[in-house]
Amino acid sequence: MARQLDEQIVGRFPVGQRLRVLDVGMGQGTQALRLARAGHQVTGLEQDATMVAAARESLAGEPEGIRERMRVIEGDGRDTGVHFLPGSFDVVLCHGVLMYVEEPDPLLAGLARMLAPGGLLSLLVRNGDALAFRPGLSGDWPGALAAFDTVSYRNRLGLDVRADRLKDLTSTLAGIGAPLHAWYGVRVFTDTAADGAQVPADVETLLAVEEKAGRTDPYRGVAALLHLCGVRG
Repeated sequence: MARQLDEQIVGRFPVGQRLRVLDVGMGQGTQALRLARAGHQVTGLEQDATMVAAARESLAGEPEGIRERMRVIEGDGRDTGVHFLPGSFDVVLCHGVLMYVEEPDPLLAGLARMLAPGGLLSLLVRNGDALAFRPGLSGDWPGALAAFDTVSYRNRLGLDVRADRLKDLTSTLAGIGAPLHAWYGVRVFTDTAADGAQVPADVETLLAVEEKAGRTDPYRGVAALLHLCGVRG
């Protein structure tokens, strides 16, 4: 996903431009720190206090220049209007968040308002058109059968969450003024890997395969996750 995001950034903004980035639901700050290290000005917004603490601890170990380029705010992603003025960011990330939001449209509309004209909105969501794959490949036939007609599922943390369908999000993005510009699949072949599985010696080849599949039909359509990139008009 990081490679996909970088492709969109390089294709949209002048080389060397220091971008204003907002990472909503930043978790422990993996993407936010990566972009700060690349020279961008990054704001991370996260409501989980444990994640905020982890992100701040990681940031504290970075060189001063990177620490100055990144700030961490504890808060709800649905309250971006409380913290920031409209049009304040060139790039807004919202990765792995929508599955926990029962009604995502207000959140997405708020994120779009944060973008300057021509800004990039990057979403990572659970693919509602491929929910039967994980139970099917693991031999859970009742679970696979039930997954065809729903966007609800139970994740690996044991939480009941929701997925999004590409068609529906395409319509939503158009409606909030950040129409879909590009989309990718993420975790096409590796979704069933066990948590904590050892990283294979040929990980670069694995990543090359996933990256190729993530941009190639029909493979990307059955990925576990979808990476959607909208552009503010």
